[in-house]
Amino acid sequence: MTPSFVSMALPRIEAALRAQADAQQAVPMKAYMLGQFAFLGIRAGPRRAAMKEALHTLPKFAGTANEVLALAEALWQLPEREFRYAAVDWLAQHHKRLDVKALPRILQLVQTDPWWDTVDGLAGVVVDIVLRAKASQPDVQLLMDDCLTHPHLWVRRVAMLHQLGWRGQTDQLRLFRYALTLAPETDFFIRKAIGWALRDHARMQPEAVRNFLLEHASQLSGLTRREAGKHLR
Repeated sequence: MTPSFVSMALPRIEAALRAQADAQQAVPMKAYMLGQFAFLGIRAGPRRAAMKEALHTLPKFAGTANEVLALAEALWQLPEREFRYAAVDWLAQHHKRLDVKALPRILQLVQTDPWWDTVDGLAGVVVDIVLRAKASQPDVQLLMDDCLTHPHLWVRRVAMLHQLGWRGQTDQLRLFRYALTLAPETDFFIRKAIGWALRDHARMQPEAVRNFLLEHASQLSGLTRREAGKHLR
């Protein structure tokens, strides 16, 4: 039986990253994440270089969406945080192989040992998948509407951020509706996400965002308003 891509790639990636481990560097990295996660102590540049070198020994990847997701899920099972970052990089690199059928598996990763570092990277993959799907599936954002009321706060954060970088393709009405739906929440990361999403849209529609902030000032938290208005004059 021919070995699967995952069975060939995973041990190479794990060995390559473990070879770069720096126990001294791992201490401040763990502290930065409030001691929640184990780290190898590898910065982004060397981590990406090590993964690239590990995969260089394999034939050029021409696999399926399932293989893309399976490798990410396998990396997610390893204990140190850098393997999660490698999984996010892998998904981002191959996002064009993924369609909306991949979203449930990506959202499961969002909910596995979540914090902003992995969640926001996965949100970026969701951004790309949903934007690309819109061309042929105009109602694709209904999937994000469901995420907006998901019981897991990090899934709600992904919903709030799913139009980041869409610029002229942003659904402004939906963006504002999401902001008001989540506005009553007191969680820091939700309030920050609302402000971030509004600030991003303000690059294209500053007056619309300014008016929204003024009209709903009493509903939006101070954190949200400060984040949203950073570049507004």
